[in-house]
Amino acid sequence: MNLLIVGTVAFDSVETPYGKVERVLGGSGTYAGCAASFFTAPMLAGVVGEDFPDEYFDLLRLRGIDTEGVVRESGKTFHWAGKYETDVNVRTTLLTELNVLEKFDPILPDRFRDVKYLFLANTDPNIQLKVMDQCGKLEFTVLDTMNYWIENTRDALDKALDRADCVLLNDEEARMLCGTPVLRNAARAILEGHPRVVIIKKGEHGVMMFTKDSFFMLPGFPLEVVKDPTGAGDSFAGGFIGWLAAKDRIDETALRQAVAAGSATASFCCEDFSVDRFRRLEIEELTERSAAFGALTMFEPLVMG
Repeated sequence: MNLLIVGTVAFDSVETPYGKVERVLGGSGTYAGCAASFFTAPMLAGVVGEDFPDEYFDLLRLRGIDTEGVVRESGKTFHWAGKYETDVNVRTTLLTELNVLEKFDPILPDRFRDVKYLFLANTDPNIQLKVMDQCGKLEFTVLDTMNYWIENTRDALDKALDRADCVLLNDEEARMLCGTPVLRNAARAILEGHPRVVIIKKGEHGVMMFTKDSFFMLPGFPLEVVKDPTGAGDSFAGGFIGWLAAKDRIDETALRQAVAAGSATASFCCEDFSVDRFRRLEIEELTERSAAFGALTMFEPLVMG
């Protein structure tokens, strides 16, 4: 096992035009771990409360996820509730109960510390720094963040960014972090530091990847039904780093393939609530959808004149 994912393991209550679910399995670590598990066997670190059912642990383990790093503390599990409009890009957070997450202090099992690939899901950058301090031989670290940390913990975030190899943001966060409306300029500013890859998520409109020498993008997959987009970004991240960990190399070809792997897993995530689509997803379906991304962007070069 050479991939560690650190993120939330949570209860989600979600309402969309296609249905409503209460206290189902969710969390950034859960989605990323399930997505990565199609390509490698990830280790997962997080915290849950006394109310977290064993059946959810069983589900994660059935996906080949090592959950030794998910500790159970006295109290209740992190719970998020939200509602999506017909345009699923419009989301309202109805409830956020941090519960045991509020005092989460990650102490990794010894065997979790000797990893090469690390995904730090969106959380307090001080926690992200503490995790990196415990990992000795990291080769590629992907770090996610959000506007709250950009606005309120900028010093710690800058330190974390300075140790990350890949930064994952949505378009709004990239503009906020770098103070520019132009995404390419935002990516260029981040790449002036330690990160060598910047990925900017654009929801249903796809994803953009920047390195110091290249630019690559994929559209969003045109789904017929989007039941629940919760966790799509984390599923992208899990598929992305899961592919890289499986191939154990970081070059332009692998990075572009990883974007396709992440985009494919994220698209399947949206087709059902919680991680239910991942329960019945077959690797052949992922292969077919990844190939479909290639077909979406392929055309014969234009001949001018």
